[in-house]
Amino acid sequence: MPDTPVSVVVLAGGRSTRFGADKLAAPLRGTTVLDHLLDALPAAWPVVVVGQERETRRAVTWAREDPPGGGPLAALLAGVAVARADLVAVVAGDMPEAAPALERLVAVLTAAGPEVEAAVGVDDEGVPNPLLAAYRRAALAARAALPTAGVPARSLLSLAHVEVPVPGREAHDVDTRADLDSFGPRA
Repeated sequence: MPDTPVSVVVLAGGRSTRFGADKLAAPLRGTTVLDHLLDALPAAWPVVVVGQERETRRAVTWAREDPPGGGPLAALLAGVAVARADLVAVVAGDMPEAAPALERLVAVLTAAGPEVEAAVGVDDEGVPNPLLAAYRRAALAARAALPTAGVPARSLLSLAHVEVPVPGREAHDVDTRADLDSFGPRA
């Protein structure tokens, strides 16, 4: 793991419309989807969770986008405003197997020159995901001065970035019950 201080911003404010219930609270291997992710993150990385407060097994700092429901970009920037480290790893709370990918993304960004502002995960289909990425905090702070509500998170792909392959389940999220089943036993 890099020696550079890292904060993690976990986006946990979605409505779970396709899932039909709170997907972050859904059971997965003896815990919840959200706690499965939080438990796997490096212990030395402080975590900011953006969304409505809930009980978690790991100590986290809570933040909320303004206005609530303003979208993933607004949520990400609300988390960055609370994060203290110069590098910020970002992940959606419904990506229970993403922790190893975040460590690789941070390592790639740490090794890159200062002109590189982000390391962005790319799934098996070649699609870059700005919500599975590591960013230099300064690059995101510059975005915070612009309007964010309703602006797609994909706009972050305009930052100078490198793309990092993230294979299999590390890049998958839980949108439906079938997605959850693909991660294995719920109990």
